Amino acid sequence: MRILLNNREEEFIKESISVNEMLTIKKFSFKMRIIKVNGLLISKEKYDTTFIHEGDDVQMLYLMSGG
Repeated sequence: MRILLNNREEEFIKESISVNEMLTIKKFSFKMRIIKVNGLLISKEKYDTTFIHEGDDVQMLYLMSGG
């Protein structure tokens, strides 16, 4: 399947993957993040039950703080 991930085309072997699977495959391990799939904000509690499909637009943003 092909998706847009942070405005870049990415290809995955499976026909659909959960948000958690995508994070593992891409080695996105930073804990403070925001994930949107097709413009919808996905809460952490739904990472295992929200699936990404062919053509989806996924945005993954890291949250940073500091001074």
